[in-house]
Amino acid sequence: GKPFRWHVLRLPTMSFGAIIIGPPGSGKSTFCAGALEFLGGIKRDTAIINLDPANAELPYECAADIRELIELEEVMDELGLGPNGGLVFCMEYLEKHIDWLKGVMSKLEKKFIIFDFPGQVELFTQHQSCRNIVHKMMNDWNVRLCTVHMIDAHHCSDPSKYISLVLMSLSCMLHLSTPHVNLLAKCDLVEKYGELKFGLEFYTEVMDMKYLLPHMGSEDDPFVKKHRSLTERIVSIVESFGLVYFTPVSVLEKESMKNAWRIIDKSIGYTETPQERQALLNMISHESRWDREATEFFQSKYMKKGQTGGDEKSVR
Repeated sequence: GKPFRWHVLRLPTMSFGAIIIGPPGSGKSTFCAGALEFLGGIKRDTAIINLDPANAELPYECAADIRELIELEEVMDELGLGPNGGLVFCMEYLEKHIDWLKGVMSKLEKKFIIFDFPGQVELFTQHQSCRNIVHKMMNDWNVRLCTVHMIDAHHCSDPSKYISLVLMSLSCMLHLSTPHVNLLAKCDLVEKYGELKFGLEFYTEVMDMKYLLPHMGSEDDPFVKKHRSLTERIVSIVESFGLVYFTPVSVLEKESMKNAWRIIDKSIGYTETPQERQALLNMISHESRWDREATEFFQSKYMKKGQTGGDEKSVR
């Protein structure tokens, strides 16, 4: 009979990365710049691809920029669109010309890639182009991606905004259907626009949001009366899913960046190389239980009421 031949199974090269999303002003580009510095510091070969055609002034060095493919200003001028419509068109254009992105990524095969996306909310809660692009990378190009959703921590001081942002976070998670990490960003400025009603843990754990309802305005306010039932149902829906949780972070605090990236890495199965592990140990002299201590740290350092957290006792 014919001699037996061994066939070597060649698996496609697997890449890892993170897509950074969040409302305008949530600190996406600042986080990307901080991540590039942090990951570089632990010897991880990292590159950033800017996919925000409205972001002309980047605080980091990017490996590729979507503005090489299409510019928002030109789209708005030529098609008579506003900023929102222009961004939607740009993402649809990128989806149709996805080979540009594939060509860029082929040159970054061994790098951990960070994608800096636009801040337009509906691109990640309703529109399909960004979702299609992300799933193309995951399913066809063998890239393991985590969605990192940034929320500005100072919105915790406004119950209405906080509840809205929690709902938006849930919508993004359900729409994108990727491994997902929600970050409460800029925690060093958490009380910039007012003291929080409860301790920081109340906002990161996203539990018992009904306790925020009495702080949303006077019961005599017609607007509050009119929308109270709607707000109660929104709170009930978010809590029934039990998916939303926030990790506090600040690019100024190395331990918080370390904790955030450990969570991101775990969500996509990325394993630190021996060089990265040693660099982490050299950078931060002790192994801490930071995942449990992060909220307490930010609360004691950056909140006026420290660990008492306002009316937190009334919640327990």
